[in-house]
Amino acid sequence: MSASGGTKAIVAALAANLAIAAAKFVAFLFSGSSSMLAESVHSLADSGNQGLLLLGGKKAQREATPQHPFGYGRERYIYAFLVSIVLFTVGGMFAVYEGYEKIKHPHSLDNWYWPVGVLVFAIIAEGFSFRTAIKESNELRGQLSWSQFIRRAKAPELPVVLLEDFGALIGLVLALGGVGLAVATDDGTWDGIGTLCIGILLIAIAIVLAAETKSLLLGEAAGVDQVKKIEAAVVDGDTVTGVIHMRTLHLGPEELLVAAKIAVQHDDTATEVANAINAAEARIREAVPIARVIYLEPDIYNEAAASAGANPAKTPDRPGIADSPAPDSSAPDSSGPDAD
Repeated sequence: MSASGGTKAIVAALAANLAIAAAKFVAFLFSGSSSMLAESVHSLADSGNQGLLLLGGKKAQREATPQHPFGYGRERYIYAFLVSIVLFTVGGMFAVYEGYEKIKHPHSLDNWYWPVGVLVFAIIAEGFSFRTAIKESNELRGQLSWSQFIRRAKAPELPVVLLEDFGALIGLVLALGGVGLAVATDDGTWDGIGTLCIGILLIAIAIVLAAETKSLLLGEAAGVDQVKKIEAAVVDGDTVTGVIHMRTLHLGPEELLVAAKIAVQHDDTATEVANAINAAEARIREAVPIARVIYLEPDIYNEAAASAGANPAKTPDRPGIADSPAPDSSAPDSSGPDAD
């Protein structure tokens, strides 16, 4: 899956949220609706979030330094995690507090047509932003379901915008329902209930975002398809006969680290092995262009010794070894130096 930053979707969401935030706040001033206040804060928080995503994308483009030799690609993950925090605290917790206060001290709405008109406008604007995010995501999603795309995407921006816009649309419907019921029943409690529901929704979305971004911050491996392409590219059937074990790690959405121990012929010269490694690196980069940092270590693979070792998981990528039960730990380790 290509790791696109989804800049167009971010800019569209930012423009929509700034306009919506201003309109909602005006509606709150004229009506006193707590749902409108919560929604205006929500849109303002979303605008700040889009600013954070753009800032993270800019900082991630910095060149590597001796102190940060693998570059700054993970800045995008850090700023996406900050988005979840802002959404939880500024958006969700404020709405929960405001909803509780309005339920505890309800009052009727003034000039109800202001919030209704603004909410209809906001639904249209958010729908445009959501449509843009869906269009950009579909270019990367392939055959994945939406939940799979959000969970597996290595670029955090599009999943963040998708969830924010989806939450915004649901929140607007909840706000419209709360305002409508408050007007129909002349009971401001419904406005507070709508506000409380918006807060709970925002907190739930923030938790999902935090969990997914935390996984990216900890370091995720390449996708299954990419791993298969890398393994196929490494082996040439001549000097490089197999992959003993391999690890991959995303240094950023568009930069992958590949570290592998490869099996070579026992009678190959150092020159032949070095040339084979250089050729394997070139094949890997051709097969998976984002594989930019590659470390290949040659070794003489001994399958019998590895399978008899005390820790067969040292060679998890060899068929039948990783899944086989480890022998009695009391038995001597016969793995030998070649089975690592």
